[in-house]
Amino acid sequence: MQNSAMKFWLDSSWLAGANQSYIEQLYEEFLTDPESVDTVWRVIFQQLAAASVKPEVFHSTMREYFRRLAKNTTYCSSRIINPIINFKQVKVLQLINAFRLRGHENAKLDPLCLSKQETILALNPAYYDLDQNDFQTSFSVGSFAIPKETMKLDDLYALLKKVYCGYIGVEYMHINNIEEKHWIQRRIESEMNHISFSNEQKKTFLKELTAAEGLEKYLAAKFPGAKRFSLEGGDALIPMLRAIIHYAGQNGTREVVLGMAHRGRLNVLVNVLGKKPQDLFDEFSGNNKECMGTGDVKYHMGFSSDIETCYGLVHMVLAFNPSHLEIVSPVVMGSVRARLDRLIGDNTTNEVLPITIHGDAAVIGQGVVQETLNMSQARGYEVGGTIRIVINNQIGFTTSNLKDIRSTLYCTDIGKMVLAPIFHVNADHPESVVFVTRLALEYRNTFKRDIFIDLVCYRRHGHNEADEPTATQPMMYEKIRKHPTPRIIYADQLVKEGIVTLHDTIEMVNLYRTGLDRGKCVVPEWRSTKLQSRTWSPYLNHDWNEHYEAKLQLQHLQELALRISYVPESVEMQLRVAKIYKDRQEMAKGEKLFDWGGAENLAYASLVDQGISIRLSGEDSSRGTFFHRHAVIHDQKNGKTYTPLHHVHSAQGQFKVWDSMLSEEAVLAFEYGYATTEPRVLTIWEAQFGDFANGAQVVIDQFISSGEQKWGRMCGLVMLLPHGYEGQGPEHSSARLERYLQLCAQQNIQVCIPSTPAQIYHILRRQVLRRMRRPLIVMSPKSLLRHPLAVSSLEELASSTFQPAIGEVDSLNPKEVKRVVLCSGKVYYDLLKERRKNKQINIAIVRIEQLYPFPHKAIKEILKNYCHVQDFFWCQEEPLNQGAWYCSQHHFREVLPVGASLRYAGRQASASPAVGYMSVHQKQQQDLVNSALKLD
Repeated sequence: MQNSAMKFWLDSSWLAGANQSYIEQLYEEFLTDPESVDTVWRVIFQQLAAASVKPEVFHSTMREYFRRLAKNTTYCSSRIINPIINFKQVKVLQLINAFRLRGHENAKLDPLCLSKQETILALNPAYYDLDQNDFQTSFSVGSFAIPKETMKLDDLYALLKKVYCGYIGVEYMHINNIEEKHWIQRRIESEMNHISFSNEQKKTFLKELTAAEGLEKYLAAKFPGAKRFSLEGGDALIPMLRAIIHYAGQNGTREVVLGMAHRGRLNVLVNVLGKKPQDLFDEFSGNNKECMGTGDVKYHMGFSSDIETCYGLVHMVLAFNPSHLEIVSPVVMGSVRARLDRLIGDNTTNEVLPITIHGDAAVIGQGVVQETLNMSQARGYEVGGTIRIVINNQIGFTTSNLKDIRSTLYCTDIGKMVLAPIFHVNADHPESVVFVTRLALEYRNTFKRDIFIDLVCYRRHGHNEADEPTATQPMMYEKIRKHPTPRIIYADQLVKEGIVTLHDTIEMVNLYRTGLDRGKCVVPEWRSTKLQSRTWSPYLNHDWNEHYEAKLQLQHLQELALRISYVPESVEMQLRVAKIYKDRQEMAKGEKLFDWGGAENLAYASLVDQGISIRLSGEDSSRGTFFHRHAVIHDQKNGKTYTPLHHVHSAQGQFKVWDSMLSEEAVLAFEYGYATTEPRVLTIWEAQFGDFANGAQVVIDQFISSGEQKWGRMCGLVMLLPHGYEGQGPEHSSARLERYLQLCAQQNIQVCIPSTPAQIYHILRRQVLRRMRRPLIVMSPKSLLRHPLAVSSLEELASSTFQPAIGEVDSLNPKEVKRVVLCSGKVYYDLLKERRKNKQINIAIVRIEQLYPFPHKAIKEILKNYCHVQDFFWCQEEPLNQGAWYCSQHHFREVLPVGASLRYAGRQASASPAVGYMSVHQKQQQDLVNSALKLD
């Protein structure tokens, strides 16, 4: 090599910046797979490896070599590497790498050709000093995945543009797993330059585009001006989804769970899942006969069916979804995880496939997407990868200026946080769409990771059909009006290819329209399935008060308590944890009363003993935020874990507790999806503090409290929300009880405030043993976890049941009682302590443990002894405008004796849930207790 060449290597800073990282990457790839790099580099790297050069010192070693070589061309090559390098050849390899990195930026992705593409200098051979004289020279193509080892630069350059700058743009170089990266690289470089389908397949694609367009035009004519959130412009979604179903069936998939927002939902329902058009027309006319509750708009509704493929039936589920767009994604993942757990516990199988469909503005604009991606590989939440499709209309509601809509080049850049590969594809080219769809499915099944498909299209109408888009996007919609539909574009292509005639394309349109006129299913592969699966059949139409077997033999329960309090001597427990387990052994032996953590764990033991599985998740839930549960013990010697609840007996149900990522919205949505899919598992979500559920308010409002009435979706999810005023400030006192009570109607949820260990034991058991499945909201305690009075005997656990209300516990003479104080939760113990201190025998205290459904009968039974009392108080810790007072006082008044008065004892109305100063808190607490107990 000449000195001038060496000067080039150094003066051009060839070993700096992006080039440096490129060469270092090549070296790392060589260390993994020597055959994956070009022959020229392999010679260099073999000698570096022989010299034991590590990747971290690779750059300095290379630069030192070239510095010496520039000064002395006779520098011994055996010292480090062979100096025979054709730097033009290296430049060709750099050009290949540039297309891999940035070719997508010059791909033909926008059907409207409105997006302005920057000139990428790195994609021009001249950028590497490769001129016309080099175009007829043959160069090694390195790892470029084609049969030839060398190509003329002219042919290579044309092929690079065809592969990386056609109707598909691929982003995969950000992936740090070399195996994944090489897998994608080999597939796209060997197949994308000759995408081909049979004539019959192409006819099928045209029929599917005809159906997609045909439904939208039919609805527009039949119901003009009605909202339908048309798919028009993104019609290729239909052949995309149908390709996934059939290709997934070939790969062993038996269930597909699909989540999507409004855009194109009606089209997917009719043309993919097989919903009868007549049923959809009835919904447009307001004549839906199957509504089981208050119902919902047609573009929120879910559906399920079976689709026949050449490889067997594939069960399809489209999840119900509110207007909150991306919130359905974690719900789908939860549903899929439940289905996977049902399959012999193998959550890496391909048998269940999740697909989520996003809008371009929403996928990067809504935080729940980040939360969902973050959980995609977490142990308790992984589902073996999700195919995430973006219907990229290039507009969010009325905003299309990229400077307003996001801060990144692509809406799919959010996927890079989990190193997901991203395929961008022009929606006007269905063959390219189907190609990347199959490739995405293969990647997901191979590597069990998420993958994004960015379906770049447009929106032919406004946000909805009553909207006028030209008001804000005049230029875009001028272009759209003149742009032929995807069906017309593809039909013209197939006519030119001689695959169909113009008459054939017209006949397809007429046949589809005739099918819609008949109102019957237009998906030939559709097979019927019941709306409620056999899994749910035993849980339908059950009453709140139906009997269930609550009691257990005392001796058997004691045996269970002993088993779960035993920890092998080989496990070295932390000192405080060891004390907790020593206490639990004494509780099991009857030497101590049960505290909250002991009773709760025993409830789980009694259920897994009966073969019932439990799933508990939340932030720090395995030990409990307040150091009370310790369901998982961490060995202090080696960090390994031991879970006593895994050792109840050999045929027990599963006990799974997961410490979640720091998220409320996505995790709670996940657990909702799990609970609506698997009624046989006790599914529990625990908030670190009750008010943290604020971050998941969408899930509570749109799914948990209203899902049954809107969609007929039952759910047995339990929410444990630590609640209680202990002077910890505004953010750690209130679980916002009032918000749940405001949502209560039509017996939709249960809202309970258990005050003893026996009560939490029984309410958890009741939730799964009783056949009714409705959400349970528990205001769980903090200070009561260790309160000396908040204890229960083993007998209370074994022989009792949950009490929706608890009467007076002290031996008061009912006839001497002049006042009855009603309350719930921790304040009861403050009232009891003060009353005993004052030796007041004329005030009774009644606890309401279940605020909804309100236990009228149980409370009236308790109050029978106080028919003469006219003075009643409701006492609460929360401010006047919060807590149960405003939401539940009408219930309180309904159970009082005729003519009795009801007054309030509690904090004054406040904008904040609680004060931030301990001294002020204590004074307020004492004042409200005094107010309830001080007789006028």
